[in-house]
Amino acid sequence: MAEKLKDNFLTTSSISSFADIIKKHYSKFDKNKFLKLVFNDEWESKELKERWRHVTISLHKVLPENYEMALEILIEIAPFVKGMEAIALPDYVELYGMDDWDLSLPALRHFTKYSSSEFAIRPFILNDPEKAMSYMNKWAEDKNENVRRFASEGCRPRLPWAVAIPEFKKDPAPILPILEKLRNDESEFVRRSVANNLNDISKDHPDLVLEICEQWYGHSEKTDWIVKHACRTMLKKGKKRALMIFGYHDPSEIKVNELKIDKTTVTIGDDFYYSFKLAVSGEEVSKVRLEYGLDFMKANGKQSRKIFKITENTYDPGTHSFSKKHSFADMSTRKHHEGRHDITIIVNGTEKATASFDVKRV
Repeated sequence: MAEKLKDNFLTTSSISSFADIIKKHYSKFDKNKFLKLVFNDEWESKELKERWRHVTISLHKVLPENYEMALEILIEIAPFVKGMEAIALPDYVELYGMDDWDLSLPALRHFTKYSSSEFAIRPFILNDPEKAMSYMNKWAEDKNENVRRFASEGCRPRLPWAVAIPEFKKDPAPILPILEKLRNDESEFVRRSVANNLNDISKDHPDLVLEICEQWYGHSEKTDWIVKHACRTMLKKGKKRALMIFGYHDPSEIKVNELKIDKTTVTIGDDFYYSFKLAVSGEEVSKVRLEYGLDFMKANGKQSRKIFKITENTYDPGTHSFSKKHSFADMSTRKHHEGRHDITIIVNGTEKATASFDVKRV
């Protein structure tokens, strides 16, 4: 995925346009020098995140040395900068503004209206969590939805692509007042971040998140959606307390019969078909979360499971037939390896039936 982004973002054209915007608002800006600094001999070998940082460092070399003056220029151009070049603005604050919070933190709030400051805020949190979170708590009440979303997204303990916050992984208490403020936010963009933050927290403190979700669930459609999305990791792991929040039926009364696979050897690139019958006993309708787990063979010769959702539905007592397929085509996010694989049908977090097959290359 990073290779694809690397080839399609931060291009010669987009960075040149970025330089034109700066030049328009800062006449002394040396565009030619900036482009030479960016596209040096090492540019092609750099990965995407390295390129972000390199653009920021190059920008620093052609803006005024005085931080406040440079920041004024970046604040002025922020509404006009699009694409990944916009990341250079909060990144500039992260690199060169740690010693001036009074200028830097309001600047991050401004930049996040047009791109995102979620990565740049994290060194400030690591440096002084209490002080940084005082800003974040205020931003959770901001009129701008991007700023409110930033208040949650920026303090996620396990934000993808960003440095983790070990203190919040250990004790997420400082995050919770922000999430409480945002749980009924009118913006789905904001509520999704709340759910993702809770999902992050659940990986270290599942019982805490379950307690919050139990309190929130059932009060509004907005919070119900947050709770469902926040519990996704725990639901995949079959955590019974999480399943109970959503009223899933006791899996002991549900069986999976006649699990069949269309072949015992699958060639990489082909589709794999499987079928089974879901037998629901009792006299009442059952709410069912139906998934399948695939134990993939990894390059190191060990298996690693990935859970895939089949459906969530209610079923009357009786037998219900399913026929599904799974693609074994290689993708940028998943490469397949030869060896034994297992497929397991999972009902409400409980494994019900397993079949094994081999995967090979042509």
